Amino acid sequence: QVQLVESGGGLVQPGGSLRLSCAASGSIFSLAVMGWYRQAPGKQRELVAAISSGGSTNYADSVKGRFTISRDNAKNTVNLQMNSLKPEDTAVYYCNAAPSITSWPGYWGQGTQVTVSS
Repeated sequence: QVQLVESGGGLVQPGGSLRLSCAASGSIFSLAVMGWYRQAPGKQRELVAAISSGGSTNYADSVKGRFTISRDNAKNTVNLQMNSLKPEDTAVYYCNAAPSITSWPGYWGQGTQVTVSS
């Protein structure tokens, strides 16, 4: 089993920035893919960004140019730098990690709330 713990959510004004972090622990040999999903009230959970162990990234169109995902393979952590935040970015953000591409999405974190409001 893999445990994921997120941190860094909160309340921010439109145009502001937040940095989310996620640390994985437990029975980890390697995590092929790590990333972030989000779920806004009344909406389906959606992929925000993902990154492979080799550094390849994938972003939702709605966050391209504003969000940056990064990871530290040695520490089994993944970060999401969110800039130019908009009210529509308000959601619960979930960390996800999978030991292989075929098992993505894999393990889920408990989620962290991000609220963008003036």
